[in-house]
Amino acid sequence: MNHRFGSFGGQYIPEILMGEIQKLEKAYEVYKKDPDFIREFRDLCINYTGRPSLLYEAKRMTEDLGGPKIYLKREDLNHTGAHKINNCIGQALLARRMGKTRLIAETGAGQHGVAAATIAALFGMECEVFMGETDTERQALNVYRMELLGAKVHAVTTGSRVLKDAVNAALQNWTARCSDTHYMIGSAVGPAPFPEMVRDFQSVIGEEIKKQILEKEGRLPDSVFACVGGGSNAIGTFYPFIDDKDVELVGCEAAGKGIDTLYHAATMAKGVPGVFHGMKSLFCQDDSGNISEVYSISAGLDYPGVGPEHAYLKETGRARYVPVTDEEAVAAFEYLARTEGIICAIESAHAVAGAMKAARHMDKNQIMVITVSGRGDKDVAAIARYRGKDLHE
Repeated sequence: MNHRFGSFGGQYIPEILMGEIQKLEKAYEVYKKDPDFIREFRDLCINYTGRPSLLYEAKRMTEDLGGPKIYLKREDLNHTGAHKINNCIGQALLARRMGKTRLIAETGAGQHGVAAATIAALFGMECEVFMGETDTERQALNVYRMELLGAKVHAVTTGSRVLKDAVNAALQNWTARCSDTHYMIGSAVGPAPFPEMVRDFQSVIGEEIKKQILEKEGRLPDSVFACVGGGSNAIGTFYPFIDDKDVELVGCEAAGKGIDTLYHAATMAKGVPGVFHGMKSLFCQDDSGNISEVYSISAGLDYPGVGPEHAYLKETGRARYVPVTDEEAVAAFEYLARTEGIICAIESAHAVAGAMKAARHMDKNQIMVITVSGRGDKDVAAIARYRGKDLHE
């Protein structure tokens, strides 16, 4: 397997994990071509997740913005409420075939943790989820959902107590107990083969968009937008379009309080090459090369790096990445709710915000697709607090 996307990617891991990574790599190479594995993955996507997700024409949004025809890829309608379930099904099937009985996962916004706990319950597997203590507080609903599904949630109190610290804790746990455990990484990050695996399982998003838009419009879209933290929904959206050079690929990352402040997670705008969490990619770093503390209103985008394939797409110019502030994302969150009756995840609202800005410079004969990566039930209380409202039970 090719471990690199240009100069990015690789396997920067402790020697104790190399044997396990090599087993995983070999197993994935076998099973991704296995007809029974593919059949079971597709069956669960259809009959458990509810795929294909809708490609919805946002007519009021299109009319209001006055630019291109806008479609929304409705990953928020999946079982568990986000795109994360796609990858969890694939990795859990792989883990089960490798004889693993225990799944561990990291989570920021909690949607990957919920999806991991859901699949563990379905397969009768043990599940433990690592989540930064800060994120357990701002995503308390998802913590309870994971516990309700039978998972044990560990609140990580080290570092800045957010997503990167949850990844650190999960990696440490996997190192100590890899014999019966599979670490189900939720984003397109980490040592190979994780970025490729997550991309392949999430590519169902882009494959469906292609088929659906051809059925509806008879041609491919002019631009495709998705939010980017680590980058799983975005790479799943983008990958099937990479060879379609006329389709613009746009990732929207978390600018927090502004990329000229210390409070952002805009890796593409401000990051530099480095090695962290088992991969070479772009990371927000200080002058000494240490990984910086990052910030976003979105727990799911609050990560100081990005998947290595995204770093490569930026380097080659095949995709462009734009920063979106908290204020812009919250405004887009409210706008989509009031315009289309869709309460999306605050992560997804970053993509909506980026698309809204771009739409003002596009023509009526153009087509835009926005991947709505998840639903926003989990974010309503946080957005209310941001707007100065205190919600009570």
